[in-house]
Amino acid sequence: MNSNGGSAVTIRPLTAGDLDGCVAIDRKATGNVRKGFFEKRLNAALQEPKQFIYVGCEDGSDLAGFALARVVAGEFGRDEQIVVFDAMGVDPDAQGHGIGHALIEGIETVMRQKGISDMHSQVPWSNTGLLHFLNSAGFELAPRVVLERGTEERIITSYDDEEADDGVDPAEMDFSAPEGDDFTALSHDRVPVRSMRADDLDAIIRIDTRETGGDHSEYLAAKMKEALTESGVRVSVIAEQEGHPAGYIMARVDFGEFGRTDAVAVMDTIGVDPGYRHHGVGSALMSQLIANLATLRVEKIRTEVDWNGFEIMTYLDRIGFRPAQQVTLKRTIA
Repeated sequence: MNSNGGSAVTIRPLTAGDLDGCVAIDRKATGNVRKGFFEKRLNAALQEPKQFIYVGCEDGSDLAGFALARVVAGEFGRDEQIVVFDAMGVDPDAQGHGIGHALIEGIETVMRQKGISDMHSQVPWSNTGLLHFLNSAGFELAPRVVLERGTEERIITSYDDEEADDGVDPAEMDFSAPEGDDFTALSHDRVPVRSMRADDLDAIIRIDTRETGGDHSEYLAAKMKEALTESGVRVSVIAEQEGHPAGYIMARVDFGEFGRTDAVAVMDTIGVDPGYRHHGVGSALMSQLIANLATLRVEKIRTEVDWNGFEIMTYLDRIGFRPAQQVTLKRTIA
């Protein structure tokens, strides 16, 4: 493959031997050392190659750039597979020679082989250089909204409010993609909440099936693996009623995509067994998660919802979520 600058470059899959090269490129480009982040991502890709698209660009014999993406089904409430593009690095000494575009083309080649047409991404709005690049690569605004809130204030929502008026509790809806005054009494006495374990997967799948009527077992299994093994900190939680799992939140904490170095929790999925709706399960889960993150000194929690998901956004607004300084993008290939 030839770059836009005319020099020959080679696009190939990344291997375990590329770890130091990726870390070095990232350090030169951002000034940060994120070996743990890349080590977890590359190990996950080598263990589950069908769920990832990781490509590198060689300029001569040296690694000049890399791009990381994952394949998911069930993300953002969709059943079809999409690719989530979440990290890229180009050696500053090799920039301006079309390597970034060559990496995107490398991802798209694998997408075509897999029969996947949509690629999604999420970028800080202040990263104008990356936004300009993605615009030139054919990305456009996606109909999604990124919301976040701080963890310094606990969630205060009464059980009466949770069951009032129209009977709809958006806290207890599954928005895969994104509490009473006495928090301790709520979380541990009324609705026990504990850390998620790997053996909770079957119960989570049953809850999701009862809630949505669909089979998202592969998506949920991948999200659990990501939350329990790839995340920098384990923060996913399970609520129990009568000794059985009644609800869950899958969340993860990492140093993030596209060079972000602040610890932010990302909430991927929340689900509550329909048999336990209006019992405070969703509120207890969210309250416990916020409290755990505050204890860990994680300052923000972020989630992503459809722009027209009014019920969910109304609930998230009520408990302190506000628009994040993030732009959601997508690209559809032929």
